[in-house]
Amino acid sequence: MTVDRSSPAPPGYAFAMFTEVGASSVPWVTTEQMREVDRVMIDELGIELIQMMEMAGRNLAHVAVERFAPESVVVLAGTGGNGGGAMVAARHLANRGVTVGLTVTDAARLGPVPRHQYEILLKMGVAVSDLPMTAELVVDGLIGYSLSGAPHGRAAELIDWTGGQPVLSLDVPSGLDATSGDVGGPMVTAAATLTLAAPKIGMANAPSVGDLYLGDISVPPSVFADLGFDSLEGLGRAPVVRIVDPH
Repeated sequence: MTVDRSSPAPPGYAFAMFTEVGASSVPWVTTEQMREVDRVMIDELGIELIQMMEMAGRNLAHVAVERFAPESVVVLAGTGGNGGGAMVAARHLANRGVTVGLTVTDAARLGPVPRHQYEILLKMGVAVSDLPMTAELVVDGLIGYSLSGAPHGRAAELIDWTGGQPVLSLDVPSGLDATSGDVGGPMVTAAATLTLAAPKIGMANAPSVGDLYLGDISVPPSVFADLGFDSLEGLGRAPVVRIVDPH
């Protein structure tokens, strides 16, 4: 069977060797619940943002290679943690021999941890440009689960630029409200999304998500149990799993 990897997978088809888990076997969280997960990870468990970012980016690169098999990738990165994870993916993709270009919404406003990732890419010689290069795959790391209001400015311009191209989004497609699923402005339409730690409830009925994958960032199941979730058997099956029947 020949499959076009630039489009969502046909029903029942699993790319590569991703373990499949049912949507009901993992917790689906709101933005506020995900903020609490991140707080517990950092404040109570001592798992630093840079550690979670590294796992997120490595898993994102893995999905990019196994789901799309691109020879070239352009990474669009915002100034926060979502952008940092996408930049980690850029490093891993470059290490695998993929031609990588990076466009950041505003490099002067990068947070400390994303800036660390940005500076590594500069030292590696990864091409950085204000104008995205043409590539076989777009990696969307513009806005994460903490979207507040409609995207605007440079982020909105880059979201519009992605239209009609194969896109792999990190955590949520940029412009989609992670809790409500509302769209108040421009939004990325992804062929696939790698969500982190747990899928967000606003993604459940959003066709813009495409094929949905879940990436492990080392959140212990007990963290979700303490938040009152009991559907945990799908967690920890593999570093990346494909969620089936997510809608």
